[in-house]
Amino acid sequence: MDLMQYYLWIVVFHIMAMMSWMAMLFYQPRLYVYHTEHKNKPDFVEVVKIQEYKMYKYIGLPAMWATVISGLLMIYLRPEMLNLNDPWLFAKLFFAGLLVAYSFSMEYFRKRLEKGIYPKSGNFFRAYNEVPTVLSILIVGYVVVKTFSLLFTFITLLFGAFIIYKVLRQKPKDES
Repeated sequence: MDLMQYYLWIVVFHIMAMMSWMAMLFYQPRLYVYHTEHKNKPDFVEVVKIQEYKMYKYIGLPAMWATVISGLLMIYLRPEMLNLNDPWLFAKLFFAGLLVAYSFSMEYFRKRLEKGIYPKSGNFFRAYNEVPTVLSILIVGYVVVKTFSLLFTFITLLFGAFIIYKVLRQKPKDES
């Protein structure tokens, strides 16, 4: 079977999987904000725990693996994309790797919160919620323009750091 004839369908699947994965990455930290800031409301926390579990296990984790596997399949089918003279794909893969690590950190925090361990504040999770945005801007930028730009990378990271700094500097919400 010649998989190359399905290449564009694999690309479509990759994009759809990535969109589902990003939905979890954008929403999961928000659930952690609610969980942390309402830790003294047991009924509320129990509902949030269910949402955290289902969001990660049923949407985020399968979508992450679908994204990774379909991405690797695309590289397998078009190995010429791994051109050392045009390193955009390497940059994309590097930041996608950081996104995978970030995704696993969501499970780490979920398990801690599930046990009633509150390792971070609501403000931390608000700031941490900006990480996938910054990484996705970089990844999509490289894919669309198919070039690596140190200036684009630097400005995006600087902008992300500024946003995270501003969020962390906010007065903490009333944690109950």
